[in-house]
Amino acid sequence: MSRPRSQLALAAVALILGLLVVVQLRAQAGGSTLANLSSQDLTTLIANLNTRNDELRSEVAKLQAEEQQLTEQAATGQTSIGQLTTDLAQTRAWAGLSAVSGPGIRITVAGALPGTAVEDVLNELRNAGAEAIAVGGVRVVPGVVVAGQPGALSLVNTPLDDPFEIDAVGSSETLTGSLTRAGGIVQQLAATFPDAQLTVTPIDQLIVPPTDRQLVPAHGSPAL
Repeated sequence: MSRPRSQLALAAVALILGLLVVVQLRAQAGGSTLANLSSQDLTTLIANLNTRNDELRSEVAKLQAEEQQLTEQAATGQTSIGQLTTDLAQTRAWAGLSAVSGPGIRITVAGALPGTAVEDVLNELRNAGAEAIAVGGVRVVPGVVVAGQPGALSLVNTPLDDPFEIDAVGSSETLTGSLTRAGGIVQQLAATFPDAQLTVTPIDQLIVPPTDRQLVPAHGSPAL
């Protein structure tokens, strides 16, 4: 009798343990929301998550493209500003508003020479490619003319000393060759005005000062 009773007791204990395990498993399964979803609901959820991930990836790619575009625009903008600044500086220099430095020549003019002859020298310099010219330390710009008779030259109503110097920035070799070539302006003036002397000296580095004149036209205006 004791053996069957023991078997029944063991069976009862096993049943109770089994019931407890089932309850525990159901309790754990009930605590999970996903466990309560059907296969179709789970499929829809996964599809929505994939769609959202694709949207996020697209948004990230869009933002990265905008960042790249802004970076390129900023770089282009900086380049444009730098180029405009350089162009403005060059324009001011060639117009005479800023000093110009570089290689060139210095012409020392001594003796009796009329203003028209000095203007011929300046024109020869321009034709030879001089980029900036100064006479007696005064920048030559439109309206600045050397005038007067031999021994009484003036520039912008200021008398020129004897001797005085003409500085020209440009290719030293080209400017020198143009002035001193056979039959050039130096030989012409030497033959016409024997009492005057022009000495041309190449200079490695010259500084031509800016003008102090008002360069805004009184009658003309830009045609835009």
